[in-house]
Amino acid sequence: MRRRAFIAGLGGAAAMPLTALAQPTGKMHRIGFLGFGPASGWTPRVEALRAGLSNHGYSEGRNFTFDFRWADTFERLREGANELVGMNVDVIFAMTSTEVEAAHQATQTIPIVFGTHADPVGVGHVASLPRPGGNITGLTVVQSDLTGKALEIFKEMLPQVKRIGVLSNSAAPSSRPTLRAVEAAGSKLGFQHHAISVQSAEDFQRAFATMTQERVDGFFVSSSTLTLSRRDLLAELGLKHRLPGVFGSRDNVTAGGLMSYAPDANKLVRRAAVYIDKILMGAKPEELPVEQASQYQLTLNLKTARALGIVLPPTILARADEVIE
Repeated sequence: MRRRAFIAGLGGAAAMPLTALAQPTGKMHRIGFLGFGPASGWTPRVEALRAGLSNHGYSEGRNFTFDFRWADTFERLREGANELVGMNVDVIFAMTSTEVEAAHQATQTIPIVFGTHADPVGVGHVASLPRPGGNITGLTVVQSDLTGKALEIFKEMLPQVKRIGVLSNSAAPSSRPTLRAVEAAGSKLGFQHHAISVQSAEDFQRAFATMTQERVDGFFVSSSTLTLSRRDLLAELGLKHRLPGVFGSRDNVTAGGLMSYAPDANKLVRRAAVYIDKILMGAKPEELPVEQASQYQLTLNLKTARALGIVLPPTILARADEVIE
């Protein structure tokens, strides 16, 4: 069931109007879509981008085509980015910092639009939010700020937590500022953390075994395309090891994770179509301010809480935007 929305006024660049600069021309535009992980894990995001483009007069096969490149390793991701550049696509959609980094290494001229970048300024993909510079722009979830708030709610929900495991993809540029945010939250909220790098699904079993040895009370997952595409496995391992988890994506909670505090990623991807449209109509990425997500949702999985023997406080339940039964 859905509850009231959380609005977090983080400030930053003002949102662009939804009105496009002009109607699409008769040209057949080529949009490169670069994704880490299996194509099946990306279905909601692909459909969201299609819907956003449709809202601006684009019809796949009529005035635009997608060129997809899926990768199961970082080497293959870089190869996919180079292939898109070699095809001379008009724009590359790269969801997170992981895909943006590969695309940026491949080209500094073809426009790159991101949908849920964690920290584009912090990792150096843009010069600033209002003035990105270069060939990259899009929408950011401001993961560093979001991490502190998510852990604050997690600690309020489970005050006995004294030590948490932190799963992050060290190959993702945004993992570094996220880990700094975890450390700051730990100092404020009174918990220690044990960071574990995961770069493939095969690392997850090892990560949970390590967390069990470290006797953590719960775990935090730094959101990435890897943890999104393998969300079912993460939920399964959390239940198997009886560890409550806090995630940076609602998708992980619908798959069986305990809680998330995050924006609606599909909504942000639909919004990214605004940037793609403007670029295809002639705008330059450097002239399009990066937009920050402003609406955040607390999602709880009540079934998972029961399986873990956790009684969610009434105050937390009352604040939730969505409770999955």
